[in-house]
Amino acid sequence: MGQMHADDMDLVREFAASGSDAAFATLVRRHVNLVYSAALRRLGNAPEAEEVAQLVFIILARKARSLRRGTILSGWLYQTARLTAANFQRAAIRRQHREQEAFMQFSEQSEPNASWHRLSPLLEEAMARLGQKERDAIVLRFFENRTILEVATALGLREDAAQKRVNRATDKLRDYFVRRGIQVSTAALLASLGTHAVQAAPAELASKIVATAALKGAIGSGSTLTLIEGALKIMAWTKLKTGVISAVIVVAVAATTTTLVIQHQHHLASQNDVSRDAWVFSGYGDPKSAMMSFLWAIRQADGAQILAACSPGLQQTFQKHFQEQMRASGKTLDEFLAQDTPPRFSTTTGIRILEQKSDSEDQITLRLLALGEQKEHRITVKKIGEEWKVDGVMD
Repeated sequence: MGQMHADDMDLVREFAASGSDAAFATLVRRHVNLVYSAALRRLGNAPEAEEVAQLVFIILARKARSLRRGTILSGWLYQTARLTAANFQRAAIRRQHREQEAFMQFSEQSEPNASWHRLSPLLEEAMARLGQKERDAIVLRFFENRTILEVATALGLREDAAQKRVNRATDKLRDYFVRRGIQVSTAALLASLGTHAVQAAPAELASKIVATAALKGAIGSGSTLTLIEGALKIMAWTKLKTGVISAVIVVAVAATTTTLVIQHQHHLASQNDVSRDAWVFSGYGDPKSAMMSFLWAIRQADGAQILAACSPGLQQTFQKHFQEQMRASGKTLDEFLAQDTPPRFSTTTGIRILEQKSDSEDQITLRLLALGEQKEHRITVKKIGEEWKVDGVMD
């Protein structure tokens, strides 16, 4: 695992230029375990993880010509796997018209693997909080078990600078887990990543991917193309997040915590209560689902999904306001995510749906109680095409 793969991008360029099956096969076999493991953690289902792994390498085949020379391919593949798995999961939810069960059971076990069982479900969220350079450093150092010298060489840094980058990224990961109630030492975190982050994909998966005729772009219409195009759109949004999405996150979070305000009403039925841990992605098939997906995206600090949950008009409002906020504060996206989001939910334990009012055929207003804060909030949800999207957040 410690061997440097300095020729990754040479192989990518060879494939892009000539369609070399041998070059592509080498890339697949070299990185399939990394891609498969990231998808498996997100989806928790081996057949679905295999399907996502195939989609990721199809995307690589389609994007090979556009990857810049300095790309850390393992980092790029990891990020693509994470985004593609998320898109795959959302598509499955929309097809099945169901809500996910998202209660996290944090065990108090003391066995050697207990830490990993608790860390694994949240690892992709934690990695999403890192910048690209920090994420590349973690992937190289712990997912691929490179030495610090090898990491430094791949990133074009001095060895001490590479170590600082790895340490900084590791601290951010640990802080993320601690904020979510998982007390893990730095040593235990590093040991878990080095041992468990990448596991062997099914033996036949690499050959299956290489043999797939669709890899060279001969992809017709249907669900596969839809999933790939969806993943590519999310990747494009992610590239814009520093200047745009961070604005949306803070405005949406502020709206949730400063305007979610009502007097406590004890007589309301408890079945309308949704605990914070149960805020899940529920699709956009109806007003309540759209509202839950919006709150879930805020809690996850997932900028692409916050945008996806909003109407075009609300997206523009968020973008403009928070671009101004970023310029005024000088904060980066990572700083917003790490510092602003968690405190805003420190006292919110959930929501209670008090009323669903029909404003028109294509517009619904949901009146909510923020449990723990006792504050009232109204969310307007509007039907756009076949989906419902959040269109306003009001006192």
